[in-house]
Amino acid sequence: MNILEYNRNAWNLQSQEGCRWSTPYPDEVFERAKAGEWSVILTPNKDVPFSWFPTYPDLSGLKILALASGGGQQVPVFAAAGAEVTSFDASDIQLEKDEETCAKHGLNVVLQQGDMADLSGFSEGSFDLIFNPVSNVFAENLAPVWKGTHRVLKTGGSILCGFMNPAFFLFDHEILEETGEVVVKNHLPYSDMEHADAELLSDQLDAQLSVEYSHSWEAQIGGQCEAGFAITGFYEDDWDEESTRLQGWMPMFAATRAIKL
Repeated sequence: MNILEYNRNAWNLQSQEGCRWSTPYPDEVFERAKAGEWSVILTPNKDVPFSWFPTYPDLSGLKILALASGGGQQVPVFAAAGAEVTSFDASDIQLEKDEETCAKHGLNVVLQQGDMADLSGFSEGSFDLIFNPVSNVFAENLAPVWKGTHRVLKTGGSILCGFMNPAFFLFDHEILEETGEVVVKNHLPYSDMEHADAELLSDQLDAQLSVEYSHSWEAQIGGQCEAGFAITGFYEDDWDEESTRLQGWMPMFAATRAIKL
């Protein structure tokens, strides 16, 4: 099974249905960004610190690779703030939403469809900043992601990433949703394709829900360091209170800022 193609189709379906990450921001968000008032998120709730952007709020001339960040949200915000943005996403529907939203507001954006683990189409040192919201749960192996992003960044450039806490995948979410009981079920690292119950996996695939992988903190943060990045910022975040019965047990998301040495 081609996981990349399957997840592309799954995300196209989610985008068409208008999930939270596939609903373009209201018009006034982009108009405020043009005036220098903007913020973006890598995780569900916390704004990325302004200090993580080298020239906040004016991004004029900054070359940004929005990696797996389609959907008409962060990409047009960056473009409205003056950046030269390339939106690179596996989902053509997510890319279309970036294109439509930017066109509506007179903004320019370069669109390219592809695999976040294969940035071979970009030259070395092409970008000043890479913006990658929570998405590596859809990638089977993170080493190619870190190697590729390091190559296409300029020396001194930064990569901003959002992560799912791998502990999320420990639990039996079917029991959690039905009863609220927290039951540890899975070993880590976890993969839907390798570790999900056969019946549950069949239902998941029939429903065209995306296939996910947990990644250890070593793979997510240590992997960046091994690729040649230096971590210079970190914060944790969570879902909205009503979004999961795991709320309050531990932060379910984190974000890093890393610099290419």
